[in-house]
Amino acid sequence: MLDPNRVRSLGDVAREQARLRASATAFVFEGQTTTFAQFDRRSNQVANGLAALGIQAGTRISYLGKNSDAYFELMFGAAKIGAVMTPINWRLAPPEVAYILADSGAEALFVGPEFDELVAKLPTANLRALIDIEAAGPEGYPAWRDGQDATDPAIAVGWEDIALQLYTSGTTGHPKGAMLSHRALLELRALHAASDMGWNRWTPDDVSLVAMPIFHIGGSGWGIMGLYNGAKGVVAREFDPNAVLDFITHDRISKIFMVPAAMQIVLRHPKAREVDYSCMKYVLYGASPIPLELLKEAMEVFGCGFVQMYGMTETSGTIVALPPEDHRPEGGPRMRSAGKPLPGVELAILDEAGARLPPHEVGEIATRSPANMSGYWNLAEATAKTVDAEGWLRTGDAGYLDEDGYVYIHDRVKDMIISGGENVYPAEVENAVFGHPGVADVAVIGVPDPKWGEAVKAVVVRKPGAEPTPAEIIAWARERIAAYKAPKSVDFIDALPRNASGKVLRRELREPYWAGLTRRVS
Repeated sequence: MLDPNRVRSLGDVAREQARLRASATAFVFEGQTTTFAQFDRRSNQVANGLAALGIQAGTRISYLGKNSDAYFELMFGAAKIGAVMTPINWRLAPPEVAYILADSGAEALFVGPEFDELVAKLPTANLRALIDIEAAGPEGYPAWRDGQDATDPAIAVGWEDIALQLYTSGTTGHPKGAMLSHRALLELRALHAASDMGWNRWTPDDVSLVAMPIFHIGGSGWGIMGLYNGAKGVVAREFDPNAVLDFITHDRISKIFMVPAAMQIVLRHPKAREVDYSCMKYVLYGASPIPLELLKEAMEVFGCGFVQMYGMTETSGTIVALPPEDHRPEGGPRMRSAGKPLPGVELAILDEAGARLPPHEVGEIATRSPANMSGYWNLAEATAKTVDAEGWLRTGDAGYLDEDGYVYIHDRVKDMIISGGENVYPAEVENAVFGHPGVADVAVIGVPDPKWGEAVKAVVVRKPGAEPTPAEIIAWARERIAAYKAPKSVDFIDALPRNASGKVLRRELREPYWAGLTRRVS
């Protein structure tokens, strides 16, 4: 375990692991193995290369590419000179990518081989450098990196300095750049490593799969977690269910983080029930609600410990966890919970006026911890609306606490449906519908209704070969939740629209039903 007194920046993580575990494997990426000593050396070269370009402390650099070991070299190298890594969602359209480049003021852009055409559509004249991550020639990243001095730059970097700027997916308007400091990324990890949480113990034999996209906290944060704990990290270029199953088989993956949508894709793969999962210790999952039936299926197939993780970009990732001992296939109250706050994290449930609510009353979840973001880049007003003067961050999620401190999440506050004066949370309805034997996936939205203001609609993806009717699905739900919460109508769709982190784009689903109306809520 790293000594927290010796680790005060991401750069220190690389230095300390190189000192303690020089010859151990830090990363494996498509046949290339990097030891911790090599990772430290390469991040030094990146740091010196960036400095030679004129990149200084506080300057943003950007990465536009799929997952790669090079991304982590760049992030930690930038950290060693106080620069800030800003990964960009490669699924975005050119104008959206251009917005993030301009908004962040990035002075160097590192690009994956798949995105040359996209970059050709971007304004890049103001960049100090535009470097292809995998180009083999002298202009490519390997040659650029290896041509730099490998001496540690030994630049003082502050604990509260920004290390990573992640842009929120943004369902409306432009995305916002959440600024995450070295402290935010590391202090809770140190507290967790020192705590008595069996699922969070790491050993030299652990192998972590980095399969979630690195432009999301689920990818970057999980990669940092493995490095901090000295585990071997197997980097998947992108999430592919067949590749994930192969990694588990051939690389003996012991820990993996997946969003529920990804978990479902893996479970639907024809090979899913043929793989030997004996190497798997824990599957950690989060980023969006998971239906109980899907979780039961995953527990049966993988046969390992499961940990639900709740957090967000603005909290540097996980702040609440439901440990394996609270996961019961037969269900029960705890299985509906996201878990309890992790060491160093405070939670409160607030009403609209900011007053604390007692147990079992639904309000907005707020959190305070060292992992909270420093703010949104160049957005003081948005920051003030999210984080108050006492450091409480409003998550935008609706939920409640029970008497034992477990938090139960209903849904995003903005996704709440108000039907006939009653609050209906889509996730609760989705859980009820998902268990239907003919339902492969479901999203619930509010649609205009002349009588009730909003009516609950389920948008369903059928399982292959199944032909459930709307009436059957509605009846199924009414047996499991209150009638006013059950869907009043059901539409069928081939696949639900999701963003890169696996969250359903309810706004996109809602749009056809609210088109032409001045008010989008009732």
